[in-house]
Amino acid sequence: MTSAAARTIAVIPARGGSKGVPGKNLRTVGGVSLIARAVGSALAARLIDEVYVSTDSPEIAAAAREAGAQVVDRPAELSDDGASSEAALLHALGAIEPAPGILVFLQATSPFIDPADLDAAVSRVASGESDVVLAARESHGFLWRQTDEGARGINHDASFRLRRQDSEPQFLETGAFYVMRAEGFVEAGFRFFGRVGLAIVPDLTGIEIDTLDDLQLASAIAPLVAPAGHIDVDAVVTDFDGVHTDDRVHVGSDGSESVTVSRSDGMGVALLRRAGLPVLILSSEANPVVSVRAHKLKVEVRQAVDDKAAVLVRWAAENDLDLARVAFVGNDVNDLGCLALVGWPVAVTDAHPQVLAAARVVLTSPGGHGAVRELADRILTPHDSSAPTLEELWSRSAPTP
Repeated sequence: MTSAAARTIAVIPARGGSKGVPGKNLRTVGGVSLIARAVGSALAARLIDEVYVSTDSPEIAAAAREAGAQVVDRPAELSDDGASSEAALLHALGAIEPAPGILVFLQATSPFIDPADLDAAVSRVASGESDVVLAARESHGFLWRQTDEGARGINHDASFRLRRQDSEPQFLETGAFYVMRAEGFVEAGFRFFGRVGLAIVPDLTGIEIDTLDDLQLASAIAPLVAPAGHIDVDAVVTDFDGVHTDDRVHVGSDGSESVTVSRSDGMGVALLRRAGLPVLILSSEANPVVSVRAHKLKVEVRQAVDDKAAVLVRWAAENDLDLARVAFVGNDVNDLGCLALVGWPVAVTDAHPQVLAAARVVLTSPGGHGAVRELADRILTPHDSSAPTLEELWSRSAPTP
């Protein structure tokens, strides 16, 4: 059992107000809210014993608890725009007993925190190598300052331009995490004290969300950062055109329409059914070919649907399914409502850019060419590790539309 003095806790300050991105901490990246991502990263770190979220928002508190964190209720005077993160952390430490030995300060505005980076930073503080370790990424950028006399170089001599390989790297603070001796932080009242070390993180994971543009960028790269592997769900819902087909239709001279489907996808659906997972085809298309294919696959179908999201909600309720445990596979903008409702929004690789940005998982296969089979394999392939993966921890949190 970890002694009180050696205990490591994570605190995630997450107030409800945000001017740059309203409701920021509950916004989703890759189908998972920012607060759930931060909690999941902390829970997945081996060396963090407990995870707390400090908030003034009942909605954030509920999402934090659902994700597996404990909650510290933050008073209003520490929740306005002028309140510092240090004030929130000191308040949280005063409410948590016994006092920890190491404090890990995480920010939900960094959606791609690697638990391994957290563990490495905690080890450096625990060993006495550093009093504080903060996340940073390497930078060779040339900085300039605007003055009344014109732009002036800050970190370089503008009259002599070094090549990147010849310049000394500098390091940009990402804001993702700060690991520190708790006692030293309380004494200093600020996050930087004593010996400060840097945890260098990859550029891809170093993004911090301060604006809507940052949020869009994070959503776009989420499939590149998200761990591949097992998808843990209780049911699968798919669009038809562009998922079971390549989104093309063959029109005969008599006006008849036909599509091409993949036998591989048919086997994927059969494997899901054999495993006992409900499968639904949900389509706005009125062509009878949708119901014919569903009948062939022996799955439920709802077609000629105008409001797919409303039908999905009703179907989940009828089958006593938690939408957080459902995968929905889509390809175009009329699928966005459903993707926002489920815990596992999935896109085929040739999906519309907005769908790719909304997806938690982007399949490697295009629609009509084995995408459904790929999803089935990701769901049904067992995994050996007894420790929960970051994806599994994230999946405990219901999505926030």
